Amino acid sequence: MGARPWRLMCCCCCFRESDRTGVDDVKLRPDSAGGEEVAEERYALPPFQEFTFQELRLATAGFAADNIISESGDKAPNVVYKGKIDAQRRIAVKRFHRNAWPDARQFLEEAKSVGQLRNKRLVNLLGCCCEADERLLVAEYMPNDTLAKHLFHWESQAMVWPMRLRVLLYLVDALDYCISMGRDLYHDLNAYRVLFDDDCNPRLSCFGLMKNSRDGKSYSTNLAFTPPEYMRTGRITPESVIYSFGTLLLDVLSGKHIPPSHALDLIRDRNFSMLIDSCLEGQISNEEGTELLRLSSRCLHYEPRERPNVRSLVLALVSLQKDVESPSYDLMDKPRGGAFNLQSIHLSPLAEACSRKDLTAIHEILESAGYKDDEGTANELSFQMWTNQMQTTIDSKKKGDSAFRQKDFSMAIDSYSQFIDVGTMNSPTIFARRCLSYLMNDKPQQALNDAVQALAIFPTWPTAFYLQAATLFSLGKEKEAQEALKDGSAIETRSKGN
Repeated sequence: MGARPWRLMCCCCCFRESDRTGVDDVKLRPDSAGGEEVAEERYALPPFQEFTFQELRLATAGFAADNIISESGDKAPNVVYKGKIDAQRRIAVKRFHRNAWPDARQFLEEAKSVGQLRNKRLVNLLGCCCEADERLLVAEYMPNDTLAKHLFHWESQAMVWPMRLRVLLYLVDALDYCISMGRDLYHDLNAYRVLFDDDCNPRLSCFGLMKNSRDGKSYSTNLAFTPPEYMRTGRITPESVIYSFGTLLLDVLSGKHIPPSHALDLIRDRNFSMLIDSCLEGQISNEEGTELLRLSSRCLHYEPRERPNVRSLVLALVSLQKDVESPSYDLMDKPRGGAFNLQSIHLSPLAEACSRKDLTAIHEILESAGYKDDEGTANELSFQMWTNQMQTTIDSKKKGDSAFRQKDFSMAIDSYSQFIDVGTMNSPTIFARRCLSYLMNDKPQQALNDAVQALAIFPTWPTAFYLQAATLFSLGKEKEAQEALKDGSAIETRSKGN
């Protein structure tokens, strides 16, 4: 900001509906690929679908604690997990408390309604699960954290001003789309509801389009940030969403979570320096800061009818955009598409062999490791050998091990399949060995299925991740394979650290 004093050029009370002219003519939508105008388009995603609970249990490795992304909610607590469908497509799974949605039909109807939305500004809802008492939502997975992380808890670099302006525009763009599709209510809009995709483009979470429960609160944040009319009536309105956007606008401008009443006092006292992030010095002009403070004041007006509508916010924010050509990943200083360099992480011998698809080396390592990772399986097997009815099962395992050792991989598949089909116990090692046997027989899809099963049995087993990577490389899924290598390496590093 330098030595130039801040001046709020216009007060919130100066704006009425008469100022909102020309809004419907707005067409500009800066995209990460450049500054050209882009038309409204339907986001290309699979149709909304109903998943089985078993599918989502498998996708999240049994709802493993290591896969938890967030936990929230007092009256109706819920947990969000990361996962993978078919070990390839990353997803986020929100699992509600058992008492959150007692009416299965109501939950399903609400989820299907939200699931009809498809837009590149949203974290879109891919499906749901409604079995017995289980209520789960499935959405796209966003790998680059939340806006709250980048504003309040950044580590190496604060978010630059052009990116903050883009966040605000994309957010109101998302709200505008939702309104056009008949979804004008959004619950608890805040910096944790804005996430960043593979290319670091900000997206609005679809989870906020549904309550945490049938009768749950629409706001779970501190009461100091809730709209005044919600405090009076307990009901959310489209104008309440605008109020919440005003609080988020202050977050973006200040880099802090400032209560609206305090922010309005600072504006009235013309203490603008307290409202502007010091990290933005030299990046933001007086005019830009003044305009955003003006917008936030309007959004935070006590009277709901005095707040602007979403289209007027789109118009105002389009005119403020500073850099519509640089892609978001450049502004965020991140690699494009979430890519990373394998040389930047330490790979164990097995991970290295899987990254090269060196099946011979993988075989040697698995054979040498034996069953040491089966966590008590060996004791169960030795006990079972005393029972006559289990002798056939034990024999099939022995035949499989012998064939695997002698590199007769077709026989290994047959023998291990006999053991697995009996279903008396789950051995991740046997699934890993059959996985490699399938790869040796040029059956990568069957191999991938076994790697997924191994991970479901042992959610923190690096070997299962590495074998997934080998199968995905064989299937031509380069990016997904690298992600599996990265996940496995991270788990292995953590385990060694402990």
